[in-house]
Amino acid sequence: MKNKQLVSIIITGVVIVTVGVTGVLSNVISGKLMANMKQEKSVLSSFWGDDLFSEVELPEKDHIGIINIVGEIGPTDVVTSEDEYNHDMYMEYIDKMEESKRNKGILLYVNSPGGSVYQSDELYLRLMQYKENTNRPIWAFFADQACSGGYYIAMAADQIYANRNAWTGSIGVIVSLINCKGLFDKLGVKEIDITSGKNKAMGSMGLDLTEEQRDILQSLVDESYDQFVEIVAKGRNMSDSNVRTLADGRIYSAKQAKENGLIDEICDIEEAKAAFVSQMGLDEDIEFYAPENNISIFDTLFIKAKSILPKSEIDLATDIMENRGSGVLKYYAE
Repeated sequence: MKNKQLVSIIITGVVIVTVGVTGVLSNVISGKLMANMKQEKSVLSSFWGDDLFSEVELPEKDHIGIINIVGEIGPTDVVTSEDEYNHDMYMEYIDKMEESKRNKGILLYVNSPGGSVYQSDELYLRLMQYKENTNRPIWAFFADQACSGGYYIAMAADQIYANRNAWTGSIGVIVSLINCKGLFDKLGVKEIDITSGKNKAMGSMGLDLTEEQRDILQSLVDESYDQFVEIVAKGRNMSDSNVRTLADGRIYSAKQAKENGLIDEICDIEEAKAAFVSQMGLDEDIEFYAPENNISIFDTLFIKAKSILPKSEIDLATDIMENRGSGVLKYYAE
């Protein structure tokens, strides 16, 4: 009996080690492969120029440009998929529209939970600059959701229309951190950080936040929140106090949003387009143009490679850390 138990233990140990080694090797190989592919793209881009990978073109006839703010708002990934928000492309797109005499305005199509404070504000400011430089209109249409950073960007719009089932609002700021100190204590793991100051390791997963550190992070959140309130007050012609009453982080239905002055009308996308054209006195046959995400053949290959390379346990844990506990300021609806 003892011999059988011993054999079972040995076999179990071998299986565990084998699975662990396989997982590590898979992670290392896939990681190196993706890193090499990204490096190759960077080298080719440097040699041939960015035009090899991205080129935003406009129609040769009168048009209203559509900017699809879909998915989480953030920096453009080195490997960009077709359904991801492409910040760099839209910044370039606005430049091209501003220069074009054929462009007659912009329609923001928003279906986003929000995202990075930085990219949300950068796009908003660029849209406001476009309006100032061209005196052309910007409208917004809210689809399934237009929350937090998505709503922030829409404050550049002269009119906001929303689908009757849209959720919007979530006006506020969040910083998410993951604390694993309790788990580390159970495992006998202790984080040791050699720092230049007592707050340098603030937010590390193996350490509890001090009250001072909480106050530091809260001050950053409050500052970004004040900026959000100011943008909404300006965009919706509301008082600061009125906005703060509405901006407690909650989500509003389209009906509630209209009642509170956060949007203007409730309708479908085609009705919104028709109203835009009519109010601006444009030709009803004018084209609404949205550029395709600048996916090159290299991007396509990278995306296919990412889809067939399995995610290890390390990759999955990394995803959780990056998306849920990054410690980055976000205008985002959880």
